[in-house]
Amino acid sequence: MTTVPVTSARPVPPGVTEAELERALTAFATAIGQEKVTDDPKALQDFQDPYQVPGAAMNVPSAVVSPASTEDVQAIVRIANEHRIPLWPIGRGKNNGYGGAAPQVRGSVMVSFKEMNRVLEINEELGYALLEPGVSWYDLHDAIKEGGHDLVASIVDVGWGGVVSNTLDHGLTYMPYSIDQASHCGFEVVLPNGDLMRTGSGAMDNNPTWPLYKRGLGPTSTEMFMQSNYGIVTKMGYWLMPKPEVYMPLWLRSWDDAQMPALVDALRELMLAGTINMRPQLSNTLIMASMLTDRAQWYDGPGPVPEDVIDKIANELGLGRWMMRFALYGDETVVDHNFAKIKARFLQIPGVEIWGEKYGADEWETLPNPHEQVMIGVPNNDLYRMASWAGGEEGGHVDFSPVIPLTTQHAEAAQKLMMEMCAEAGLDYLGGMLPINGRSTTFINVIPFDTKDPEQVEKAYTAAKRMVAKAGELGYGEYRAHLSFMDLAADQFGFNDHAQRRFNESIKDTLDPNGIIAPGKSGIWGTRMREAGFPQS
Repeated sequence: MTTVPVTSARPVPPGVTEAELERALTAFATAIGQEKVTDDPKALQDFQDPYQVPGAAMNVPSAVVSPASTEDVQAIVRIANEHRIPLWPIGRGKNNGYGGAAPQVRGSVMVSFKEMNRVLEINEELGYALLEPGVSWYDLHDAIKEGGHDLVASIVDVGWGGVVSNTLDHGLTYMPYSIDQASHCGFEVVLPNGDLMRTGSGAMDNNPTWPLYKRGLGPTSTEMFMQSNYGIVTKMGYWLMPKPEVYMPLWLRSWDDAQMPALVDALRELMLAGTINMRPQLSNTLIMASMLTDRAQWYDGPGPVPEDVIDKIANELGLGRWMMRFALYGDETVVDHNFAKIKARFLQIPGVEIWGEKYGADEWETLPNPHEQVMIGVPNNDLYRMASWAGGEEGGHVDFSPVIPLTTQHAEAAQKLMMEMCAEAGLDYLGGMLPINGRSTTFINVIPFDTKDPEQVEKAYTAAKRMVAKAGELGYGEYRAHLSFMDLAADQFGFNDHAQRRFNESIKDTLDPNGIIAPGKSGIWGTRMREAGFPQS
């Protein structure tokens, strides 16, 4: 650990002096090992939002601790309580578009799980894995492959992120167990006082159904630790799917922007019927183009990309105005039957095209299209290219993702809101839908910018915040919120004078009276932080 004199400008948590922080860091090092604690400024550069204006980051930590065991985490939490040091746990620190690895409170101590990255168990008979919080999608895939297991995991678009951290933030994956984010089962949690508990059936010693049955006896506590700051998850069960006989990635293309509502209606019907039993991704031209090319290749003028240029992109890249990726899994006869039903329904819409090919398990790893790899659990980082749409290597984006009913009426209203607000701000509209289930969908707006252009960055964040408030007026709330507007997003959930917030704060104050675990996460602040002036405007 680098020793920093008390006269330095190092970020310090609120209500703590530099001398007090130094004593806490010394206590961390004594408890878990000197090599697991650092406040080296160079090392801390990895723990901030990569999409802020370079050099302008304010949400920065004072140090990082890297526990290697649950016992380490317990020791860290107890010391943090003693010294009243806020902690900000992260899995892989790749929550880009939502604040990255940055803490909500300046001067927090990061809890990095880079040393807790073991796949503890894979059970092929029952189809689950038991994971530590530093396991990446690559790690899980490799463990399944190396073990020769006849299983696949539902994964995210970019494989470098963490399985546990993505799950805890309600992150979206794509295979059948992804519907309603249903893959997780059973958490081990270090509580804010350092005590250890297991949720669901794990509350019973040696209960074999802990990673199999999501409940137990009494209230179900598992969901309380998702998007919350009530504890630190140190183990998680994750359900895996038996390898299907046939995997058939499918593509749908519509050349008419006005057909989007009709696509939504057909998609809802097919998902409710179970014909489509996974999470499709319905994207407009620009969001698809961002994964293939850079904006400057098509248009480098002021304001949003013009409609005639979007048409040119749609035609030259073969993207249409809306494209949907989705898939079928299972026995070949069932896949063929469902594909026929899908074609019959979608081809009722004028100008729609559908295509796809069937693949056996020996072909999945070498599929040339990264989208098609993702939908069968083969991780890659190719789709991260979308971050470079504006600004190239120094591009970034901020994401606004409300949940809406999966109907024509609401899809049209959400699209109108986002298109108009992007146009007003002079920003490109990169929009898409990722259904949560057959009844609701996220309507994602990826707002791109060049991080080298402070004015453009400010414009993007301002537009996103305006969208959060405006969507709230329409009754649409975020499914996950960016660090810079978590409090604003939480403000939208105002039923009965913000009864949910008051409930969340009561739980926080009971479990975490010193407010040390991830203060401000999802707009939840403990009494100590509220009395210190948080949230700050």
